[in-house]
Amino acid sequence: MDVSYNKFFKMLIDRKMKKKDICEQAGIATSTMAKMARDENEQ
Repeated sequence: MDVSYNKFFKMLIDRKMKKKDICEQAGIATSTMAKMARDENEQ
């Protein structure tokens, strides 16, 4: 099953948020965010 985070990143752009901001607020590791940007599954 393919995973796409395009809508998520579009929402970040619309809200003028940076990936770093969402990592801090949601408690997501930067490595996880990098995998999301590459449309990879977290294993």
